[in-house]
Amino acid sequence: MADHSEAEGTFKNQCESAARTLAPLVGHFIDRISFAAFNDDDSLEIALWAGPSKPDVVISLGGLRYVMVSKPPEISGCFVDEISLIHLPTTPHPWPEDAAGRVVRFDGLSELAWLRIIGPAEVDVMASIVTVYVAVGDGTAPSADGDSSSRQG
Repeated sequence: MADHSEAEGTFKNQCESAARTLAPLVGHFIDRISFAAFNDDDSLEIALWAGPSKPDVVISLGGLRYVMVSKPPEISGCFVDEISLIHLPTTPHPWPEDAAGRVVRFDGLSELAWLRIIGPAEVDVMASIVTVYVAVGDGTAPSADGDSSSRQG
């Protein structure tokens, strides 16, 4: 059985891999945001596209701890100006100053992934599960480096 620090290292590595997959998505457009909050099965999915020459991407988050979406009257066509995914470790390890006010930290809170999308629509999410799906295209879209899915159980 893996110890706690090994499990934390795994999720951190998965977050870093997902962050590398998301970094080139500046210029993509938000196609859809879906939110479901049912008992412990809460989820948020964000679909991004950039046309036929680039892969469609779906970011799926679960174990939601914080969700904020601010959008203009029409979300269709909102482009991604900035996108980031940052690993937030368990206590006593520090979080970035910007993250501290969003979630109350306590002993036993799992490590989280912090997704931020900035553009005409802004998305700010902290979750314990994150998976990034990159569509397999017809060969014209570039493939993602490394493991593009991340999960904390």
